[in-house]
Amino acid sequence: MSNLKTTGSKAATAASKTLNNGSTGANSRTAAASALSQAHTPQKQTSAAAATAASKVLRDGRTSATSKSAAASALAQARGGKK
Repeated sequence: MSNLKTTGSKAATAASKTLNNGSTGANSRTAAASALSQAHTPQKQTSAAAATAASKVLRDGRTSATSKSAAASALAQARGGKK
């Protein structure tokens, strides 16, 4: 079953700010790029690699709230669990 969620405007703004920040780490950039690419496009889903990066961002205590917002959006659009 496909996931038809899209990135909302607040999460897209957070993803854009994350990508424009020069000190953002690789995992945060991957998750933000995934979230931003899915704005207004329900047919796209987060890849396994981007979902893993988003999970790492959410678990990292040093990550900003802006990056975590973008990562959460990307993770919400990932495919369901293992079957």
